[in-house]
Amino acid sequence: MLDNLDKFTRLKRGTAGAINIDPLQRGGILTPEAREAIVEWADGYSVCDFCTGALDEIQNPPIREFVHQALPEFLDVDEVRITHGAREGMFAAMHSLCKRGETVVADGNVHYTTLLAAELSGLKVELVPASEKPHYRVDPEGYGEAIERAKNRGEKVGMAVLTYPDGNYGNLVDAEAVSEICHREEIPLMLNGAYSVGRMPISAKRLGADVIVGSGHKSMASSGPIGVLGASEELASLIFRRSKLVPNKEIEMLGCTLRGAGVLTMMASFPAVVERTKRWDEEVEKARWFAEEMERLGMSLQGDRPHHHDLMFFNSEVLYEISQTAKKGRYFLYRELKKRKIFGIKPGLTRRFKLSTYLLPREDLETVLSAFEEIVALHPKA
Repeated sequence: MLDNLDKFTRLKRGTAGAINIDPLQRGGILTPEAREAIVEWADGYSVCDFCTGALDEIQNPPIREFVHQALPEFLDVDEVRITHGAREGMFAAMHSLCKRGETVVADGNVHYTTLLAAELSGLKVELVPASEKPHYRVDPEGYGEAIERAKNRGEKVGMAVLTYPDGNYGNLVDAEAVSEICHREEIPLMLNGAYSVGRMPISAKRLGADVIVGSGHKSMASSGPIGVLGASEELASLIFRRSKLVPNKEIEMLGCTLRGAGVLTMMASFPAVVERTKRWDEEVEKARWFAEEMERLGMSLQGDRPHHHDLMFFNSEVLYEISQTAKKGRYFLYRELKKRKIFGIKPGLTRRFKLSTYLLPREDLETVLSAFEEIVALHPKA
């Protein structure tokens, strides 16, 4: 193998000039300023050249101002740290705020990383069930019922988690209602904002979130993996506590988090990210228009109606039927879209798939709709 290493140098994505509809990537596409920053700061531990012991205290580049002033104001929360991603932020919060054996209550559309963070922290999980298709709704009142179920088993609930929105259907649960229930029970609420922080206006205090996590590479135009973790003043003193063995290091952060270009791309994109959240209503209207057009072609939107997010999940019996006889079977849709320079729907998916319209101009979305229309017209059904 070591005689044939050239393959590791030919790392082209092949997506230049294409339309990307992948929900994982739409909010993470770098701004021109971030692309400049990543080249300037790409070498290894470049940021650490300026560190005197605490990464978030670096003044030039202005990481200290970004972490301790700009991000707390943006999220409307007391304390913020940069993390390696939303999942690392969730783990840090659970590990520091809950005791092993306690229970975490979470929504039925929870992302798998929440479950892993709980498991690694030695916690049990009680889920608030989602309704049946096509809406998959989570009723805020279900949090009270889930808390009660756990208590009736003799368990202590250490935390509640709400995925806001969930990563499958883009459903936005009433976070304020969930918060009211949790706080009545004296249980802290953590919002997983991987698909909201950086896309839409978010106020942790208004929503009643004691802890909030976000994803830079999903929603803050950053080169990942990178995330943010915010907490109220009371909980921040526990989550961001100092090590007893290395007193200038925060133990849940393992001393330092991002030590390279990622944090600089987040900073470089931040002015544009702040501005785009002010136009969220336009993104929602565009997503609703696109969903209506897709349904005219035989695709069925799942989740909230009216929809409140750019992430959308479609069922498509028409494409599934075509896949039964099409060349390459269930991979035909991916190949047909690729021929038209459209990427983002995973290979092999035809019956159920996710996509995002975030920040795409209407003309690009019309191209996507035309592609689906052509594909349906060109292929006979089974």
